[in-house]
Amino acid sequence: MIGSVLVYITFQIASDFQNQMKNRFFEVAKKRSFFHNLFKRLRVSFDMNSIDKFKDEKGIIKRENIKKVIPYEDPFLMIDRVLSLDKKNIIAEKDVKADEYYFNGHFKGFPIMPGALIVEGLGQAATLLIRYNIPDHENKDVLAYKIRNAKFFRPTFPGHTLRFEARLVFKFKMAWFVNGIVYRDEKIVSKVKMVLAVVDREKFRGKYSGKKA
Repeated sequence: MIGSVLVYITFQIASDFQNQMKNRFFEVAKKRSFFHNLFKRLRVSFDMNSIDKFKDEKGIIKRENIKKVIPYEDPFLMIDRVLSLDKKNIIAEKDVKADEYYFNGHFKGFPIMPGALIVEGLGQAATLLIRYNIPDHENKDVLAYKIRNAKFFRPTFPGHTLRFEARLVFKFKMAWFVNGIVYRDEKIVSKVKMVLAVVDREKFRGKYSGKKA
């Protein structure tokens, strides 16, 4: 009788343990499926990226290598180095030099960096962030679609170093939503919410090549 009871109890314990493990397995599977579908919808890839080859041993991308990723050239490249880059965030910097071309006329006798170019610098950082999420980014162009909001809190002068911090919020079809903050000396210069559009480079350039509108 005692032996039968022990066998029964052992069987129940084993059965309960098996059910718990089964439930746990389905919970984990559900979570994995949820995140898989989520990132599939966002089209965020976690594979090794072609842009990683431009990072040095500290993870920094220098100016000359930035030019190999985004289609910008002097004097309009507004990023000097990328300090950090992953699928969701980028941190980049620009040293604002006294001989920047726009200081000749903005303002005359009182050089101050145009707010539009501060937003441009953040946009270039966001462009690089988006390209980091696209496996075939070399075949795409990233265009400004909408500046949802932009606020400026303090001016930028020659000698300052701007730090651009951009975060990928979400993606809907061809539109990528990015929020960014610009700092100097750990103080906020600007906050911007923008939308960028990703288009096929060959089709886009072919459509507008040689056209003025």
